[in-house]
Amino acid sequence: MTNPMHSLFDLTGHIALCTGGSSGIGKRMAWALLNAGAKVILVARSEKNLAQAKTEFTSQSGMDESVATIAADLSDRSCLGDIVSSATDIFGAPDILINAAGINLRQAADDITDETWDQTLNINLSTPFFLARHCSAGMKQKGSGRIINIASLQSYRAFPNSMPYGASKGGITQLTRAMAENWSADGIMANAIAPGFFPTELTKAVYENPEMLAHNAGMTAIGRNGELADLDGTTIFLASRASSYVTGQVIAVDGGFTAK
Repeated sequence: MTNPMHSLFDLTGHIALCTGGSSGIGKRMAWALLNAGAKVILVARSEKNLAQAKTEFTSQSGMDESVATIAADLSDRSCLGDIVSSATDIFGAPDILINAAGINLRQAADDITDETWDQTLNINLSTPFFLARHCSAGMKQKGSGRIINIASLQSYRAFPNSMPYGASKGGITQLTRAMAENWSADGIMANAIAPGFFPTELTKAVYENPEMLAHNAGMTAIGRNGELADLDGTTIFLASRASSYVTGQVIAVDGGFTAK
């Protein structure tokens, strides 16, 4: 007999558009969705990295027909509608959007230029909104959708040499609430995950510094830094029917870092 609780988390028939899908957090979230039954479209700039991610996914899962890639520069707003159109041509209109692409240039305040400020705010804050707006039409037609943004510890705390990044991630928390207010009545739930320290390209400098790494682990309630697999459960929950009455929320997956 089928357990009805299992169906709450089943993503069979769903289509996920995953930015930042060739590496790090975005890649891991796409992997979780694929294994929960969704078809996934990975979006990133590098065709090489996308091809490697797709090969890895298909070789490990055997689901060759459930993984596609789109190479695009997400900082160029003029291409965002084309990304959604291309994804729709492949599998149908996405009803799950993962906004995981992001940058952190780690500049001191006096070194920040107009260009680097705009670059960070554009890719980390503007792109999630405009891409979600392009996706929302297809989600409305289906009567349901899930938008999952990526917040940060810096949505709540200030870290050195990260002023534009912190501003963008503070903005993501409010953008997530505003998305929920605007679209939830159409069946589109918008939430965010705020990761702690995980091994990604953006945290490479931290992971190359043993003292800093140990300090960050000690700042958590659990006593360790994150492993990418720690994101799987929250990703599937927020993408699935299990979260049908959850919207406008930011869920910290940080080992209790923000609880201390």
